[in-house]
Amino acid sequence: MTEHIPVRKRKGAETRARRTMTAKEGAARLGVSPRTIQRIIAEPREEFEGRARDRRERAAELRASGLKYKEIAEEMGISTGAVGALLHEARKHAEPATH
Repeated sequence: MTEHIPVRKRKGAETRARRTMTAKEGAARLGVSPRTIQRIIAEPREEFEGRARDRRERAAELRASGLKYKEIAEEMGISTGAVGALLHEARKHAEPATH
């Protein structure tokens, strides 16, 4: 069974809790390869993609409501650069408009 890293709240944003040891350290401790440790603790791809999609959509919604990058950053607990990246990705993933 895979155990996931807990999520903690920070200024309205969810962030994953930091690990207490590296994969290399865990591998040495358990006598397995670092890759085995990485596979065990990795977040399932579907969950990661879902979180990424939710963050993009949230940033796009806030921008559409008229907020500036700085305001979005404060609301989501991220940097203005991250807001720009999220909005860029949101535009790339948006469905093309039909005429």
